Amino acid sequence: MNNIFKKAPVFIIAGALSVSLFSCGGSDEQKKLDEENQAQMDQPPAVQVAPLKKDLFNASLAIPGELIPYQQVDIYAKENSFVKKVFVDVGSEVSQGQLLVSMEAPEINSQLAEAQSKLKSQEAVYLASKANYDRLYETSKTPGTISGNDLDQAAARKNSDEAQLQAAKSALQGILATKGYLDIRAPFSGVISARNVNPGAYVGPSGKGSDQPLFVLQEQKHLRLVVSVPEAYAGVLKEKNKVEFTVRSMPGRKFTATVNRLAGSLDNKLRSERLEMDVMNDNKALLPGMYAEVKLALPGADSTFVIPKTALVQSTEKVFVIKVVGGRAEWVEVQKGREANGKVEVFGKLTSGDQIVQAGNDEIRDGAPVKAGAAKANKAQ
Repeated sequence: MNNIFKKAPVFIIAGALSVSLFSCGGSDEQKKLDEENQAQMDQPPAVQVAPLKKDLFNASLAIPGELIPYQQVDIYAKENSFVKKVFVDVGSEVSQGQLLVSMEAPEINSQLAEAQSKLKSQEAVYLASKANYDRLYETSKTPGTISGNDLDQAAARKNSDEAQLQAAKSALQGILATKGYLDIRAPFSGVISARNVNPGAYVGPSGKGSDQPLFVLQEQKHLRLVVSVPEAYAGVLKEKNKVEFTVRSMPGRKFTATVNRLAGSLDNKLRSERLEMDVMNDNKALLPGMYAEVKLALPGADSTFVIPKTALVQSTEKVFVIKVVGGRAEWVEVQKGREANGKVEVFGKLTSGDQIVQAGNDEIRDGAPVKAGAAKANKAQ
């Protein structure tokens, strides 16, 4: 028993020595790892660079557009009246001048009868005064038979009655024109896209008896494709240029249109230019109101510096690219041009062959050391 207690301190001392040696060995290993990490941190960041080249910026841009009728009109009644008969319905194809609806207004008929009666009465008065003047005039040819004053008075009466006759004729023509408004005809050839009237309805001008138009007439065989081109691309399209577009309802099918009208100014809110293109739609496959995706070709007139969009840094300070010179990063302020298909034009103090960081960010500070490596070729380009 005593031997056991005598040997115990030997084991305790040996264990303590082992722990001490392990602790010293672990401390050395951790120190080595810290030194390696610090060495890695002290190394400059690795970046991929590629030489700057000039190229023609030939790309395409897809922007939304809308198809609208070439002509569209809301048709209202000009006079307060009752609908007598409707000759067309939604979807009816009509020709210019075709009768759409006839109406009746009893008060106009009574005004017409009164005007006709007044005209006949005034004609009789005028004929009488004219006959009297003609008689006096012929008689006055014999000296001393008719005084000059009597002849002048007869002439004045004749002229007055003639003026009143002309006024009566004008009044009648006005009422006839008003009556003509009771028959509403198509102002151009097209399709009735809406009908809001039935026989017997009381109708009138907009805001005076009718909240909605009687009909909506659209020209659908000839459409307008309207697009708003962003400011950066406002000068790309010219008059008579042809463009391609697609619509969602017919995927895979491409349509063509011709640029016919350019606004020539930018919208104050959208900062874009309105363009209108004519689309012939004889088979009416396209419908007014459809949204279209318009493909704009972006041809490059001159060679410019073109870089990947990832190489352009847009920070709160400025817009720039990072050029590597002598192992150090150099910020070069640029102006951004057109962009499409993952590329962007840049303009600034750059020269061909400059080594540009392909994935720039503002964490790579101006003047900081960097380790440049050649960027891998993009097979997709």
